[in-house]
Amino acid sequence: MNRLFALLASLVFATPALAKDEFHLYNWNNYIAPETIKRFEDFCKCEVVQTYYSDNEELLAKLAAGAKGYDMLVPTSNAVEALIKGSQLKPIDKSQLSNLKNINAIYLNTPFDPGNKYSVPYAMSTTIIGYNDQKIKALGLPTDTWAVIFDPKYLEKVKGRVTVLDSANELFAAALKYLGYSANDVDPKHWDEAAALIKKAKSYWAAFNASSYIKELTVGNIWLVHGYSNDIFQANLDAKAAGRPFQILQGMPKEGAVLAVDNMVIHKDAPRPDLALKFMNFMLEGKNSAELTNLIGSGNPNMEAVKYIKPEILKNPAIFPDKAVEAKLEQLKDLTGAQRRLRNRLWTEIKAGR
Repeated sequence: MNRLFALLASLVFATPALAKDEFHLYNWNNYIAPETIKRFEDFCKCEVVQTYYSDNEELLAKLAAGAKGYDMLVPTSNAVEALIKGSQLKPIDKSQLSNLKNINAIYLNTPFDPGNKYSVPYAMSTTIIGYNDQKIKALGLPTDTWAVIFDPKYLEKVKGRVTVLDSANELFAAALKYLGYSANDVDPKHWDEAAALIKKAKSYWAAFNASSYIKELTVGNIWLVHGYSNDIFQANLDAKAAGRPFQILQGMPKEGAVLAVDNMVIHKDAPRPDLALKFMNFMLEGKNSAELTNLIGSGNPNMEAVKYIKPEILKNPAIFPDKAVEAKLEQLKDLTGAQRRLRNRLWTEIKAGR
């Protein structure tokens, strides 16, 4: 009897617990609140497994190399266009998205994805200037122009305390805007001008940094950045929480900037497209979408979310630009293969110091 009991007990303890369903989200760094993830896990009775990228090019390269296992990705519009061309996405069953009606129509049915066959807007950001208010004010530097990132007469005052995004698309866009061109200008001569401008400024920058610059701003190592508006917002929250004597503020360049609309898409080989659709509809709810804005400072295409967003955030022109600022913002377009090769060559030269 004792042997029988021991055998039964060993079988019970040897039986593995039922594995939880997993939803694999490949997302930008710091682009969803932990509270939101926990609430979705409770809702879907699943575990959210997140991996991160810091640039659209990183995402595209990884998928082009054959990476699989992701259910959902959150690429910017121009990267969505590239993923559609590369047949990397699964069409969306919009009958499962009862909350799609909450999205402002101006962000739907766009040229990069007519009819939203593959994508649904998630959140927005601008690529702007972030700065340590105490240091930059003391130095008398402007915070409303790309000159502070590219002009040596300003950079010499902050040498080694500046970072720019490790993104060819974003840095060329800023340089082109500063030079008076469109962020989507593809004239090779203008690209050469932008590359020369970047090379001239590079020696003053501490790093090309798209991932840890939030922390560097927060601790006071870096005083000035070319970065994403929501990252700069997060750095200021972290500085406040740490009791720093300075604030990290956002500066909107008068020359204009990049507006990024990031989108939820389902990978063609998604193991759980059903959970991806549930997540989409969950994030399209006004309160859940507003939480994203309130906690990380992202712009928001969700009309139902507006009534739940903190008033001080709604008044922030870097997050919710007024008409005058909005007129100078541009969404980046996808490049052709030949343009991409030229940009990559210029970028390699810049990084290599040639």
